[in-house]
Amino acid sequence: MSKPYPDYQLACGWNALLPERKPQPSLLGEHPADVIIIGAGWTGLACARRWQELAPDARVVVIDASEIGEGNPGRNSGFLLEVALAEDADPANISRMHECNRMIQEAMQSIAADVKAYGHPVDLERAGTYRAAVGPVGLKSLHNYKAFLEGADLPFRQLDRAELKLELGTEFYSAGLYSPHCYLAQPAQVMRALVSHLPGSVQLYENTPALSIKRAAGKWQVRTPNGGLHSPHLVLANNAFTRNLGVARSRLATVYTYAGLTARLSDKVLDSLGSNHNWGILPTHRLGSTLRRTADGRLLVRSVHDYGRERGGDKLRLALQDRLWRRFPQLAGTGFEHMWGGAVGITHNGAPVWGEIEPGLFASSGCNGGGTVKGTLLGGLLAELALGHEVPDIASLFGSASWMPPEPFRGIGFHAVSQLESWQGRQEL
Repeated sequence: MSKPYPDYQLACGWNALLPERKPQPSLLGEHPADVIIIGAGWTGLACARRWQELAPDARVVVIDASEIGEGNPGRNSGFLLEVALAEDADPANISRMHECNRMIQEAMQSIAADVKAYGHPVDLERAGTYRAAVGPVGLKSLHNYKAFLEGADLPFRQLDRAELKLELGTEFYSAGLYSPHCYLAQPAQVMRALVSHLPGSVQLYENTPALSIKRAAGKWQVRTPNGGLHSPHLVLANNAFTRNLGVARSRLATVYTYAGLTARLSDKVLDSLGSNHNWGILPTHRLGSTLRRTADGRLLVRSVHDYGRERGGDKLRLALQDRLWRRFPQLAGTGFEHMWGGAVGITHNGAPVWGEIEPGLFASSGCNGGGTVKGTLLGGLLAELALGHEVPDIASLFGSASWMPPEPFRGIGFHAVSQLESWQGRQEL
């Protein structure tokens, strides 16, 4: 049986690049709370901050299975998108998309403000993002994304192969789009900044996984390795691991993706990597590869997908190297200084699990790979909902996660669809 919390084989490379940090103590003993938040990530921290703003006297307790920067929120590729991920250019949906984008942009500004208040240098820059395609499947998706940008009145630039090589140093892609609506970040460093901005009255316990949850005598009880919490309110902000605690199991699946990060490259190699010194490429195919050139002169590739469990070993390293070297032949033979995996909560229709699931039990899960800025938005709104404030109709704006078939059919379906899509979009992998 899967553990109800993340327990990764490999350390997060982003976090390994930062100075050593002393974590907050683990939870010991039994404690009451006005609200328990499981998960100190983008969603959980936003929920805690907003809860304390609306109820200053509340005892807000946040627990996390790992340490800040080492868990899921620090394991992503560092894209903080200011627009909704949907590529829906249907004119009937444009007004909805405008409202989604407005809310997401406000959430991004709150993140930027908190990072600025941190008072220390943080790698967070509004550098924009590229989407690039190789073959017919990717080009079709790129065309759809262009239609979405046009319909939503969002600025962009089109680039051909020669222009992509000039800016990014690769001839791998045949066409691309650049959009300015994205911040690029060192995600573990940003997580540290956000934690530092939590109100002092919010109690954070690190290295404190939630082993089980149950409702008894009108309160939610959370068991941890060395203690427990009880509260009338419980918020699940642990994304894919919500289902491991028995919530939304019919709507969530767990997929692992992997990243490889090089050491700082030589000046000679960096000179061959184009005129843009801080960029990110998002794939046009959902099983494709994400790329980053970091501000400190490294390359990151994020690719390869596994259903339900994490893998490791030489085959994974070789697969990631292959994807990097095919795009950048000048890096052939260059290995990774760090390699790691991370879990993503996936829903069938790409919509979140959000809202009050049972009396006093609230959840915001199923990020579908876009849980940084949107997770921040939904976390804050979840606090408002739980405290009785009027909130936007999230289901009408962002959708609601649909039902998935049970195991083993879910896993069989995932593998079958993945194999088919991987073959169809093999040029984009």
